[in-house]
Amino acid sequence: MKRPKSLAMLVMSLAAASLALAGCSGTSSNSGSGSTADAGTSVAGAPSWCGPKKISLGLLDGFGGNSWRLVTTAAGADEAKLCPSVTSYEYADGQGDTQKAISDIQGMVAKGVNALVVFPDAGQAMLPALRSAYKAGVVTVPYRVDPGGKDGVDYDAWIGADFVTDGKNWGNWLKTNLPDGGNILFISGPKGNSQAVDELKGMKTVITDSKYVFIGETPEVTNWDPALTQQVLTADIAKYPKIDAIVSDFGPSLVGALPAFAKSGRSVPAIVTSDGNSLGCFYADNSATNPDFKLMTVATGNDNVRLAVDYAVAKATGGVLPTDTVFKAPAFEDSVSGKPSTVQCKKDLPGDIYLSAKMSPEDQAALLKK
Repeated sequence: MKRPKSLAMLVMSLAAASLALAGCSGTSSNSGSGSTADAGTSVAGAPSWCGPKKISLGLLDGFGGNSWRLVTTAAGADEAKLCPSVTSYEYADGQGDTQKAISDIQGMVAKGVNALVVFPDAGQAMLPALRSAYKAGVVTVPYRVDPGGKDGVDYDAWIGADFVTDGKNWGNWLKTNLPDGGNILFISGPKGNSQAVDELKGMKTVITDSKYVFIGETPEVTNWDPALTQQVLTADIAKYPKIDAIVSDFGPSLVGALPAFAKSGRSVPAIVTSDGNSLGCFYADNSATNPDFKLMTVATGNDNVRLAVDYAVAKATGGVLPTDTVFKAPAFEDSVSGKPSTVQCKKDLPGDIYLSAKMSPEDQAALLKK
């Protein structure tokens, strides 16, 4: 999978574009619908979550080194530019180093940034830094990975995603399509991340029969890094002669390792995961020669960041708070039932795009060329 040469440079250019458009009006995303219970004042012509107070906004990743994060970061910048009250936008990449991610938060607080949207990859290890920012008066909104703590005590709000339901959907699909059971390999991101914890919880509520066996470390740790995922999965293919299904919450990272099944004389197994163009096209090219290869995906969730940005900006600018604080990713593809969609592939566009995202495939492709 192609990886961005310089995420920081790309984000700086996005931020510049955002500031250039700061005086322009925009339309609200669906995630930004407001509640009359959360009284606020909106800027004329802007989304309801955009209040009149001028602010600076920081977006921070614990790890930004893959295309999913690049598209997600661009989505966050795109959402922020809908509010002309956001007059300054900054980005920081923790690069998979928890101490750097903590320092990035501390650095933005020291600069006087008014609001922070944080992807706390390291989970509860990030809680003290988030709490410190919140206590310093900075609007602090972690999203997607649960850092522990409580809304209104350790940060303003955690904008989570419904990963338990993802796990249940994957588990039910596996039960339907592997009725005789099998060995399941679960692959996720950093060790202890809340996304994997919730996904596994969801799967285990429906996969209760002992004929289904989770093998390897549950989950295998990859930091959602395609290169590390390839290393881990290649080792697992060599280690386990029978893998009936792979569960992964970053599907495209699997693609580089899947040919190792053919090299060992085995079919690619059933895969339940999140979507990505590279994975969809791999399926299109290889399903005919891999009889066990079935694929089910959920939307990969790039737009979780939009809801987090909406909430942080509303809180900091005096806008109307969104009604939702949980991002709900729908099922996306199913090679067996074809519902809600068959497997999608756009061979004329890069593999590193996500067809379930709000950002158009063409805009994602243009972003990757910068």
